[in-house]
Amino acid sequence: MHTTYLSLGSNIGDRQALMTQALAMLEVTAGRVVKQSALYATKAWGITDQPDFLNMCAAIETDLSAQELLATILQTERNLGRERKIKWGERTIDIDILFYDDAIINEHDLIVPHPYIQDRRFILVPMAEIAPDLVHPVLNKTINRLLKDCKDELQVQCLDKS
Repeated sequence: MHTTYLSLGSNIGDRQALMTQALAMLEVTAGRVVKQSALYATKAWGITDQPDFLNMCAAIETDLSAQELLATILQTERNLGRERKIKWGERTIDIDILFYDDAIINEHDLIVPHPYIQDRRFILVPMAEIAPDLVHPVLNKTINRLLKDCKDELQVQCLDKS
């Protein structure tokens, strides 16, 4: 059994419903969701002239390999209407593998830990909610320390979990 942490984001359509559907689909196809953060509202990162995002993080326990998990995630995104047109563009759903146990993976289609975790408050804030003491296996810092050191000034607003 592997513990993996995912980041989910959405900025078009019914954002909250899409993230709920994505987690439900992953629970069937990938493994049990054991923790999930609240929803957070953020302005777009990268390409800023687009609708605001909802973001969250979740931990799942899976029997899938990292590559099998990636394939399952990509299929889930397609099933929920994700079209990859522009990097960092609008999307119904975006699901990234942040951590896969404490593995370090550097393959052409999968880099774990996710290479931008330390640079993005919209990842670090929800991760600090569910795994503040998790140690980044490359940077050797906890999520809380990465959040304190993060230079990103993007506002990340917690929404009611209900």
